[in-house]
Amino acid sequence: MGHLEDSLDQCIKCNVCMTACPVAAVSPHFPGPKVVGPQAQRFRHADQPVPDASVDYCSGCRVCNEVCPAGVRIAELNARARAQLVAAQGQSLRNRIIARAGLVGRLSSGPHAPLLNMGLGLRPLRWVMEQVIQIHRDAPLPPASRHTFGHWFRQRGQRRGLRQVVYYHGCSTQYYEPWVGQAAVAVLEHNGFEVIVPDQDCCGLPLLSNGDFRSAERQHRYNVAQLIPYVRQGIPVVGTSTSCILTLKEEAPELLDLTSQEVADVAAHTYDIFEFLRTLAERNELKTDFRAISRTLPYHPPCQLRAHRIGLPALDVLSLIPGLRLVESQAACCGIAGTYGLKREKYALAMAVGAPLFQFVRESGSDLALCDSETCRWQISHATGVTTKHPIEILAAAYGL
Repeated sequence: MGHLEDSLDQCIKCNVCMTACPVAAVSPHFPGPKVVGPQAQRFRHADQPVPDASVDYCSGCRVCNEVCPAGVRIAELNARARAQLVAAQGQSLRNRIIARAGLVGRLSSGPHAPLLNMGLGLRPLRWVMEQVIQIHRDAPLPPASRHTFGHWFRQRGQRRGLRQVVYYHGCSTQYYEPWVGQAAVAVLEHNGFEVIVPDQDCCGLPLLSNGDFRSAERQHRYNVAQLIPYVRQGIPVVGTSTSCILTLKEEAPELLDLTSQEVADVAAHTYDIFEFLRTLAERNELKTDFRAISRTLPYHPPCQLRAHRIGLPALDVLSLIPGLRLVESQAACCGIAGTYGLKREKYALAMAVGAPLFQFVRESGSDLALCDSETCRWQISHATGVTTKHPIEILAAAYGL
């Protein structure tokens, strides 16, 4: 577990991270990345209590990592410190629930989903939830789907193609937004791929974010075991949830210090879907039989996408669509940070962090905004009333699929 901790010695105390941190700017509870990260890390040891409970106010947005000129892994240091805090003090019922996205999704979706969604729309029930399990009454909880993406994919059957690709759908597409996965499958098949959807678990990011590293490691190892047979055949893995894909590629292996060859091979052959499509375009292998879409749309590249360090592949690919113009948000973060903004004590902070983004979307005058992250989309729609979509939905529409 050494290399992340070793990076703290590169800190030059320049305070760039303190200036850029969107949470420290709006919260008195979080003294800032430098203080909670490399500065506090020097006092953290496995055999003594974590000295600073304020680390739990780090949202994990990685803005500090992006701006650090010395390459200190501040967000990862904070995540490990939070895990140490959880190991010493235990985890609340609320955090245990929201960290298990796959389980919550399985219990929420199905024939009873409309009834559940109706219940979650009742203010008295949301008030009770806030009092009992401390999920804020106004938190953007997505409506569950009556039919899962997996059900749809099994019903329609797998279709042959000249090449193969594995699709990692993640919990949001499986249980809440199956249409995102349907659009991804349509685009990949249109470009000549046979899409394979293996068994898969939650990527583990909600568990990592809430400090339950042991459970996250079980989920990651399960996913690696399901994906490695395809990777060894040279079949790439792609996903529409940019946060899930970052977890498979980098976050879980680094935070959990997983160094097996299988973990490394899966990480090396896993791609954000637009990263994958952009590579096809660069090789002149991407079909460009697009219909014109004469629209100007606001686009927010979420924190987890920027953490991939791959630029803005969705912008690059969608720029090929005639008539379509995307205006990039310059906001640092939407504030939701996965499960962070759902919590009663952090909801107001999340809304304050996201305020510049919400203003950007409102001032665009558009009734539609694009974002690669599901929780960011739910947060933007919650705050602005504007419909949000994954960029893959626009690409599918341009293909006429």
